[in-house]
Amino acid sequence: MDKMRNYKKRGCRIQCAIPQFLYPRFGISPPEMGFTFLEILVTIFIFAIIATTIFGSYNSIFSNAAEIKADMMASEMAKSSLNRMVLDFQSMYLSLPPAYSQPQGDQEPDPYRMVGEVTASGGTPFARLRFASLAHLPLGSTRPEGIAVIIYYVRSTRDGKYTLRRSDKLIVYGDAEEKETDPILCENLKALTFTYYGTEGEENDTWDSESEDLGYSTPRAIGIKLAIGNNERIQTFETLVKLPQFREKTEK
Repeated sequence: MDKMRNYKKRGCRIQCAIPQFLYPRFGISPPEMGFTFLEILVTIFIFAIIATTIFGSYNSIFSNAAEIKADMMASEMAKSSLNRMVLDFQSMYLSLPPAYSQPQGDQEPDPYRMVGEVTASGGTPFARLRFASLAHLPLGSTRPEGIAVIIYYVRSTRDGKYTLRRSDKLIVYGDAEEKETDPILCENLKALTFTYYGTEGEENDTWDSESEDLGYSTPRAIGIKLAIGNNERIQTFETLVKLPQFREKTEK
């Protein structure tokens, strides 16, 4: 019993170490259960910190919801545009020797020629590409399929923004023309660049398959670079397309 009295003098910590069912045997009263005022204050302080952190995170997410949605829409639009261009390029149609003949004097240009250039729209330079492809998109069920002339070009809008458009016209109906009714592939365009890779891997910003300087050849691959967004936030998307066929350099 003297030993138990010593235990009592050491406070509640020693008592709590003894199983509660032994308290009556040793004449020990169970410790009073509950929290001190200091413990409650500490708990409230910790809860306040956690609540503030969670609220701040949610507030940040909700305040940026519009920007997140705009970024997602831009990504989907860019992905759709790149997929369309990749399909068109992979279906590119070319005149190959011996069917191909180099231009002579006033001879009509090759209807399947590929011409990539840089043009200005609203004072800003953008890439423009004209080529022939089997990836024609009929507008109606009665429209036949076949080889089409496709043009990728950029036009400015009334509010000073830029859109990427795609012109698609079957060769049997003549050459393609840029029209206001051409479908829009991408809006809020900031930059459009095509990089053409030659036989030896050389890079060019422009290309003309009817050019003597290029040996009347066509590129082996085309790099695509899109930039979409506004003045505050711009997203850039890139891909490289290896062409299924190409024309080697020839001497005139």
